[in-house]
Amino acid sequence: MKVTAVIMAGGRGERFWPKSRNSLPKQFLCLTADGETMLQKTVKRLSPLVATEDIFIVTNAAYTGLVTEQLPDLPRENILAEPMARNTAPCIGLAAAVIRKKYDDAVMLVLPSDHLIQYEEMYTDTLTQAIAMAEAGDNLVTIGITPTYPETGYGYIRFMRDGDKKIPHGVYQVECFVEKPDLETAKDYLKSRKYLWNSGMFVWKLSTILKNFEALMPDIFNGLGAITDAFGTPQFDAVLQEKFASFPSESIDFGIMEKAENIYTLPASFGWDDVGSWLALERINPTNECGNVVSGDVITIGTEKSIICGGSRLIAAVGVSDLIVVDTDDAILLCAKDSTQDVKKVLENLRICNRRELI
Repeated sequence: MKVTAVIMAGGRGERFWPKSRNSLPKQFLCLTADGETMLQKTVKRLSPLVATEDIFIVTNAAYTGLVTEQLPDLPRENILAEPMARNTAPCIGLAAAVIRKKYDDAVMLVLPSDHLIQYEEMYTDTLTQAIAMAEAGDNLVTIGITPTYPETGYGYIRFMRDGDKKIPHGVYQVECFVEKPDLETAKDYLKSRKYLWNSGMFVWKLSTILKNFEALMPDIFNGLGAITDAFGTPQFDAVLQEKFASFPSESIDFGIMEKAENIYTLPASFGWDDVGSWLALERINPTNECGNVVSGDVITIGTEKSIICGGSRLIAAVGVSDLIVVDTDDAILLCAKDSTQDVKKVLENLRICNRRELI
């Protein structure tokens, strides 16, 4: 069966301010030393599984130029512009409607655009197994990440062994999805060894996900037929605008995954990182002998365990530790490492002060 990929690239990455802005969000940034952006990495590691012409990017209408610039080999019609933000269920529905126009049926890999993978061969193997599970029936497959510490910033998947002997080795039934826990609950999850991090990666057949939209999210399903019919015609933009505006803003997790049957997960350990905040830079980049991650024109003296991203100016850090410093042309971030989740509050203040040029 044809294998396609849908990459969701419409987020804003607010916790990566001041590098990430409305005009250049996180997925379009280069955060590693190899010079590739997050989006480019996501597409590149799919090459063993999916042909370029079968990769579809769903993004904000304002970012189609960035996608075209960073992925010049991708067919222009594969860049799908959401007229407005409507969460992941309408995003995935839009992609399904377009793929249905091209293929009678196909496997869909649904992937975020801003994750990093350390062990790409293991990643390919995991997705290959997920594809086989999706092809075997009306199965919805999610990739669960084996937790290594009690993370409170992720949703979790509770899994169990399926009694059906036909289920392949290494595939487990999803018992339930749970919301982000507090620290003590996260510790309990880790200790129980019955929970996985919810990575937001999904694999299913086009026909399977459309059946679930029809049964569980009919408000979206009823509009997808018109989008399919209009794709490739001069009426597409107008039809998409009308139908998309009527869709509820809802996640695929809440709208379908938490309610559907035949939900399976593959526990994965391929060095996954969702790069959720500036702290990720010390996980995905090498540190120096003092435990610092440094880029740009930077001098450090008596400085340790810090993340310093220079811009056009010299940064001199003296006698500091556990600090994040990010310099851009019009803003500087100074943040304690244990306060990275509060970077979004800077943006709230900027909105209140009507300083939108800095957002």
